[in-house]
Amino acid sequence: MNPQDFVSPTAGQAIRSPKGYWEFIPASLPPALNWTAQLVSLAGEAERALAELSTVGKSFPAPHVLTSSFIRQEAVMSSRIEGTQATLEEIYQYEAGVTFTQPKSDAKEVHNYVSALDHGLLRLSTLPVSLRLIRELHEHLMKGVRGDLWTPGEFRRSQNWIGPAGSTLETAPYVPPPVDEMLESLNQLERYIHAPSDIPPIARVGLIHYQFEAIHPFLDGNGRVGRLLIVLLLCQWELLPQPLLYLSHYFERHRSEYYARLLAISQQGKWEEWLTFFLVGVRDQSRDATIRVQKLQTLREKYYLKFAAERKASQLQQLVDFLLGHPIVNISQVQIALKVKDFKTAQRYIAKLQDAKILTEITGKSRNRLFRANEILRAIEEPLP
Repeated sequence: MNPQDFVSPTAGQAIRSPKGYWEFIPASLPPALNWTAQLVSLAGEAERALAELSTVGKSFPAPHVLTSSFIRQEAVMSSRIEGTQATLEEIYQYEAGVTFTQPKSDAKEVHNYVSALDHGLLRLSTLPVSLRLIRELHEHLMKGVRGDLWTPGEFRRSQNWIGPAGSTLETAPYVPPPVDEMLESLNQLERYIHAPSDIPPIARVGLIHYQFEAIHPFLDGNGRVGRLLIVLLLCQWELLPQPLLYLSHYFERHRSEYYARLLAISQQGKWEEWLTFFLVGVRDQSRDATIRVQKLQTLREKYYLKFAAERKASQLQQLVDFLLGHPIVNISQVQIALKVKDFKTAQRYIAKLQDAKILTEITGKSRNRLFRANEILRAIEEPLP
């Protein structure tokens, strides 16, 4: 790390370790921000877009069915930033029991992200975002995958660094604070999360995300935990009633700029440029998610009408709702979701949806078959114009 690159005393300071390499200690939040007209306008646009998404989500007749697919899309994109290649369709297949040939499948890592987010959302009812919850998220994220060698659920007790493959402590472009300073920075961050503030909550989320990444308290998984915090803070501060925003899609699409904006804060104190980037992402992804929720609502209404006159209309419509959150399923999953004891009864419900052109069998097998709701999957992940 070159200390001459870190020229903003308000962002933090570069210090030399006893071993000769340089480390960066971020200043505590909040920074002194220059609220330009553009930044104020963007914060308003992001808040309005979030409010619209919140309204659309609340008006959905079965709000709980939406979150499953949106959580998985966020998990796929956040993990892809870190180099995984699993697709959304592969995640659904993995959860339906498909075994992938490659060892330590990326699908397992993404599934862990889903588990971590589910755990975090459940814990918010009894435990606010805190260092304890952050450790719990990390434990769920790293369990049983490549990161389980790096003490899941524990803050690091040694120095790490950020840089391209082959980097060392001496050559990496960024080295986070040493352990003692890291622990103090984490305590300061926790106090800031819980303290009252005049800064708009959506901007505070952006500040907190940077600060966590700058502290880098784990040996692995910092990026994904930092993006999990965004979702949890949005829900804890009631900016969204449920996790319908997958901001990682925006970060992944602009990956180089995402990393560059974060580093530019540490090096040059460019908070306003980072917040501009962050708020544009919140605004645009909120609008994207709003359109997708509306598409899913339209599909739901269309499918409900198909079965309105059926003798088992309520069960078939219940299956439609399940598919909105799990557009690739097997018969056993449907049996559990509908709480039917007979495997053949679940088969008949699936056959009804096949006849209605809602489900398509995608394995070509007579056993261990998978069924895909093509229109639902497209509404969730197909690029919007």
